[in-house]
Amino acid sequence: MRSTFIRSSAMVLALTAATLLGACGRDQDRDELRSDSRGAGQKADAALGATANKANEAAAGMRQGAGNAADVIGSKAKDMAITAEVKTRLARDSQLSALAINVDTNEGRVVLRGTAPDTAARTQATELARSVDGVQGVDNVLTVQARSN
Repeated sequence: MRSTFIRSSAMVLALTAATLLGACGRDQDRDELRSDSRGAGQKADAALGATANKANEAAAGMRQGAGNAADVIGSKAKDMAITAEVKTRLARDSQLSALAINVDTNEGRVVLRGTAPDTAARTQATELARSVDGVQGVDNVLTVQARSN
């Protein structure tokens, strides 16, 4: 449904762009038409063909832009899923507190910030994050801070 909306929006924008592009060259086109020996129908056909070409070019550009937007959205969704899975695994670990660790993911790269109770737990956090599908790398900037009793 979202892709249908994007395609429809792209077509509307392409047609609007083609109309605007056609209006930009109207004075020059009018002068050329006056000196042209073709009949009115031939001139109209040529003008419609030029407008159609501009519309097609604009539509192609819009499709490419929509495709890029879909790629970005897909990438962000993957990053969100990775973050959620890392947080879930941290919460399951008895030595680590998911509340004490902030997890950020960008293009598959996970950054861990916060505190760990000891060096072993800090290392365990890195291993848990690396084990999640889609993780490209882990930057562990956790500080070791013993829990107070």
